[in-house]
Amino acid sequence: MSNVQLDPYLFFNGNAREALEFYKSVFGGELDLSPYGDMPQDSMPEEARMPTDKLMHGLLSGGVVRLMASDSNNASPKAKKIELALNGEDEVALRGIFEKLSAGGKVKMPLEQAPWGDIFGGLTDKYSIEWMVNITRGQESGDNS
Repeated sequence: MSNVQLDPYLFFNGNAREALEFYKSVFGGELDLSPYGDMPQDSMPEEARMPTDKLMHGLLSGGVVRLMASDSNNASPKAKKIELALNGEDEVALRGIFEKLSAGGKVKMPLEQAPWGDIFGGLTDKYSIEWMVNITRGQESGDNS
């Protein structure tokens, strides 16, 4: 298998820094932020220019997930139809992430046992990003309720 990695890249209407700081509080890790002010503005097309304090590029890495984000004049006020899926066996950690992501957002489906035996839920966070969480029921779990 090749060393290929998929990194979600989210575009915001001026609040990318705030969103990445929120995701850092949920997932941990470190932020590497590059505001537009670090770029020579005359090297950018007029339609791509943003206020110098907005993010040209942000990276959250070293925590549970890796996310990239930017402020863009072309960003939709709401996320386009995409859902980010978190999967794993660590029920305590994934329940905690679900709870943190749902703060200020909307739970579409609470974390409950799904017909396939896992615990599954979905939410839209306060930045209109949709998330699915699937907790794989491992052998160590005796609770199937």
